[in-house]
Amino acid sequence: MQTLRQDRIRDEACEVDNPLHLMRLLGISSQTPMRYITAAHPERTAKLPR
Repeated sequence: MQTLRQDRIRDEACEVDNPLHLMRLLGISSQTPMRYITAAHPERTAKLPR
């Protein structure tokens, strides 16, 4: 089940680069969507401070 949920989060992160959308849709904390968005869209997040 955990793998299925991770796949769902990853798929949504590939489609949408809005962490607030992922938080509301999937009920996850603020750090989780940023990890998935950074992995899904490295070209968009390369200049963000870490």
